[in-house]
Amino acid sequence: MVDVAVEQLPIRRMASLSGVNAVTLRAWERRYGLLQPLRTPKGHRLYTHAHLQLIRRVQSLVERGVPISRVRALLDSAPEPAQAPREEEPWRDYRDRMTAAIERFDEIELDQIYDEALSVHPVQRVTTRLLLPLLAALGERWETLSGSIAEEHFFATYLRSKLGARLQHWVRHGSGPKLIAACPPGEQHEIGLLLFALHANAAGMRTVLLGADTPFHEMAIAQRRAGAAAVVVSSSVAPAPARLQRALSGLVRDTAVPVFVGGAIAVRHRQAITAAGAIPVGVDIEEGVGQIETVLKQKEGANERPD
Repeated sequence: MVDVAVEQLPIRRMASLSGVNAVTLRAWERRYGLLQPLRTPKGHRLYTHAHLQLIRRVQSLVERGVPISRVRALLDSAPEPAQAPREEEPWRDYRDRMTAAIERFDEIELDQIYDEALSVHPVQRVTTRLLLPLLAALGERWETLSGSIAEEHFFATYLRSKLGARLQHWVRHGSGPKLIAACPPGEQHEIGLLLFALHANAAGMRTVLLGADTPFHEMAIAQRRAGAAAVVVSSSVAPAPARLQRALSGLVRDTAVPVFVGGAIAVRHRQAITAAGAIPVGVDIEEGVGQIETVLKQKEGANERPD
């Protein structure tokens, strides 16, 4: 695995990971002196994990209302270690309040907290800093708590409704490549898939959601009828590696488009997925969306080259 501390990423990849577009990153560098990327021998920009952390600090200041022209001075006067705890405080508060609302099955309060976070932070940041850590903490809580099934169903139903409404907005305005997104047979939990779809649509792609427990051959049918550029399979549960490999091989063969696999199975069964001709994208939603975007653009560029 590549060490993220030393990995060098092109500007398009950094834009995908950070949620800040390439034009803005260049402006932050040239106009405000906020970034100093590395350069290839041909002059192309390269960014490291340290640059990503700096970009997130800039985002945090801008989101709190600091003019971009003043950010450089604030960064110089406030070292990162002193800033980080303050940046985490609002997210911890959101998570604690949402957990308390879930305990009381209080949908009105839950909705107010979630909308409050969205009113001051972009949806991608709310997903990575609020929803994903909250879901992880709730998963641990639900392992031993009495009433955990009721809480899980309550919160899943709430998120499905909220994320679905936001996805409908993106679908109406999207114009990028179309993706079939589904959970495979046996996977009943689709919140991870919905969060992926939200990020993919925010990146300009269009998702066709098939939801939970979808047979692989049905994914292929949907891909052909929709004319989708790729299929994305998301799951935390999976059959034996050999069975998974056979199912994915059939999907790759029947669709003739890139097939991406995300979620826990992309980590546990990476070898079987690769052997099937599919592409594992792991559990990090932002990185997964960036990888899909890169593969599809490379494929599009290859198709446009003259013979």
